[in-house]
Parts: sequence; C-alpha cells; structure tokens
Amino acid sequence: MIPSFFDSVLDLIVKTSTELPPDVRAAMANAMGSEPEGTRSAQALKIIATNIDLAANIEGAICQDTGMPTFEIKTPVGVNQIWLKTQVRQAVAEATRRGKLRPNSVDSITGTNSGDNLGPGTPILHFEQWEHEDEIEVKLILKGGGCENTNAQYSLPTELPHLGRADRSLDGVRRCILHAVWQAQGKGCAPGAVGVAIGGDRTSGYTEAKQQLFRTLDDVNGDARLGELEADIMRTVNTLGVGTMGFGGAVSLIGCKVGVLNRLPASFFVSVAYDCWAFRRLGVVLDATTGAIKRWLYRDPSSPVIPMIDQAGFQRTGREVRLTTPLDEAAVRALKVGDVVLLSGPMFTGRDAVHHYIMSHEPPVDLRGSALYHCGPVVKKDGDTWSVTAAGPTTSIREEPYQGDIIRKYGVRVVIGKGGMGARTLAALEECGAVYLNAIGGAAQFYARTIDGVDGVSLLEFGTPEAMWHLRVTDFPAIVTMDAHGNSLHKDIEQASGEKLAALTTVAP
Repeated sequence: MIPSFFDSVLDLIVKTSTELPPDVRAAMANAMGSEPEGTRSAQALKIIATNIDLAANIEGAICQDTGMPTFEIKTPVGVNQIWLKTQVRQAVAEATRRGKLRPNSVDSITGTNSGDNLGPGTPILHFEQWEHEDEIEVKLILKGGGCENTNAQYSLPTELPHLGRADRSLDGVRRCILHAVWQAQGKGCAPGAVGVAIGGDRTSGYTEAKQQLFRTLDDVNGDARLGELEADIMRTVNTLGVGTMGFGGAVSLIGCKVGVLNRLPASFFVSVAYDCWAFRRLGVVLDATTGAIKRWLYRDPSSPVIPMIDQAGFQRTGREVRLTTPLDEAAVRALKVGDVVLLSGPMFTGRDAVHHYIMSHEPPVDLRGSALYHCGPVVKKDGDTWSVTAAGPTTSIREEPYQGDIIRKYGVRVVIGKGGMGARTLAALEECGAVYLNAIGGAAQFYARTIDGVDGVSLLEFGTPEAMWHLRVTDFPAIVTMDAHGNSLHKDIEQASGEKLAALTTVAP
C-alpha cells in the first residue's frame, strides 16, 4: 500500500540502535570536559566516547541491550494504521535478524524468548492522527532494561530518604526527581536523562514521562514554571557526586524534561522515566503516499558526524593489574578497590536465568577460579560459528539474591557487571576471596573488541541474551569496586552522595 514504508522504518530502527543523536553526543562531550583528567569518571567517559564512535562507524549496536522498541506514529486521516502496525512489526523482526536489535521479548509466564522481538506488548506502538498534515511521522526510542528498572513513581505526600517530606507542590516534585537520580546511582548507566510527568494516573503518568524523553536535551519548556524546575534540577543535581557509572564525579545527569497532566483530587503522582547515557531516539517524516523518508528528526544526515574522541578511549598507565583466568585466591585478595584490571582468558556470561538455574542445578562448566560476566550479548551465527557483536555489562543488583551463594558453592573468583552489588555479595567476596569488577555500562562495541572468540554456549534454551556464553578475552578492562577486604566503592558513593542530597533540601527552586 505504501511501498517504501517498511524500508524506511527498518532504516530508522538501525540508525536508532547504532547512532547517538547529535544533542546527546554534545551533552556527553560536555560531560567529558567537566571531569578532571585521570579520575575514574573521566576514564569511563573516554571509553563511552570511543564506544559511541565505534558503533556509528560500523553500524553496530551502541549498547547490547536494545531495550523495548517504542514507536510514536502520527498519520493523516485515512491511512490504514492496521497495515502500518504489521509493517512495523516485520521491520522489528528483520532488524533483530540482522543483529541490530537484541532479542528482548520474553514470555512472562514461561520465560521463553520469542527470538524476533515480537510478542504480546512488543514492540510498543502508539498511533495518533493529525488533521492538518499530509505526512507520516515515526519516532522511536530504545530504552534498555537497566535504566527501565531505575524508573520511579511517587505518590505525594511522601517521606523520602535524606530529603524528608515531599508535599504536593513543585518543591515536592523537585525532591522526587532528586531522589530518583540519586537512587539510580550507577545502575542506570549515569550520566542519564530523566523524563518526568506531574499528575495523571499511574499508567498515563509513566507514558507522559517517557514522552518527555522525545524532547531534545537543549530545548526550553514552554511552561515557564516547568522550565525553571528543569533548570533548577540541572543546576543542583550534578553536585550530588554520583558521577559516571556511579564512580563519583561532576556529572550525574545530562537532561531533565518535565510535563504535566491533570489528576484526580485524591492522587498526586510524580513519574520519572530514567534513561541512560546511551539515549537512543530518532525519528523520520515520511511521504504518506510512498513511505519514503522526506527528512530525519534529531539528526541531519548531510552534516558530518564529529568524532567524540581522537584517541584510544582506554589509555593505559602501566599501573593496570594483568590477570589470567582461572584465578587463585592469593591473586584476587591482592586486589583493592580502585585497581584497574586487564583480564584475559576464559570468561563465562551469566544473567538472571543462569543464576536461577545454577542455584538448583550443577553448572554446565567448571566455575572454579572463573570470571562470571553479567552480560547478555548480541550474537550472530555464521554456519556453526558464533561471534559476539555487542557485549557490555548488565545491571548486577538483580543477581544479589543468588550471587553470594554461587560464589561460595562454585568457587567463582571474579564477578563482572555494572552498578555494584549489595551486602550479601560483599560478605561472600570477603569470605571466599573474590572481587567485583565494574565494567562500563553501555560500552558494547568497546568490550566486544576484547573478545577473541566464542568457545561454546550452554543453556541456549533460555534465549541468546540469557544463555551462558563461553568466551575468550584479552585485556578486558574493568575497575575493582568491591574487593575481598569488605570495601565497596558503591556503598561509599551512595553514602557520600546521600549526605549531599540531604543538603540540597535547603535550596528552594
């Protein structure tokens, strides 16, 4: 019916997954300029910048978690939206087949991955008709699970840790936003951006909060009251010291966008949609007759993309600790928080399904002395050979109910992920002589280049993101953030930033 619509939507999906919008690139460049050279956050930002450039250069996924595709589509009156929906779904499946999207659609009852990102509720499509336009507009946002898990919704009035009472006022809204950013720490791949909705019900509030993420980071709110609130948040939130990946630093947030909806008298919700630095959203305007792209939104293909960085993202100092798996206890106990490790040798991936499985079944590999990587890679198969095309860390805290027991039971020496873990894991690290290494969240292309090959795969029935991949790596860089002596950088940063959070309550918007 509209011959080029499928190809245009497929192009949109590929570009959204692989090319960060110019406004986000600019914000990340500003973040790099704000961190002193040699700090953990500065080093992490250089890796992120390198990853952004690598993804654009090879049209590879910026982050291995390509999220839940969410489309906002506007059409002229009379366009067959049922047909458009079918075409969008087919484009999503094709992008998944090409490895531009990771298979992320999982049956909530059985845990079965559909393999093509299609299923009840996926992808998400919102349609709207406009009366005075004769074009089709398609916007897409890819928001990963890690940052999705750091979304927050508050019902005012409420008591907030470090911030006291948040009343039904703009100051109460302000306190909720500050709390949401602080609470995300490194779990949401800071520095992030937040879309906020004041009011609505629980469902419409979250929808509007996500809608706010379709605004560019440099725009100004048309409502002066909300514009001042956004500006106040950006003036104050970066004094918290959360920093990139929760490592501490000057930049914790790159954008705050606030909308407002009417509400019921009995309800006052504040909904916060947190997005990571890999803030992937683009759009196209299409000819309504042919479906061909007339113009892009958020990006100008005729303008050259300026590289984020002109040197290697990870610059070695000579102080890095080189380790080769399998590891013994002495080598691991010699590490301390802050050490930069270059890890080589065999490595196994393990996410939620693997951790749950090996709590009651013998693992399919010998984990003694091993490195267990919290990662759901993007993979492709050529004949009988698997390769990894994107492989950044996932958020580790989801494995907290299992990790300590697995370390004790199977002799794991190194756990790798992002965002840190809790007291139970920290106790097991100290007891058994193991460490937690924080890799840089979202840096999927950067870490894929440390993988020499795939030696095998176990538990593939869980789907490719949740399977246990047997990898060989060389000089995989990460930072010790929880050591075998009871020290945790995550605990320290959370405590210090919490104290700064409390001090912000005295500053009125």
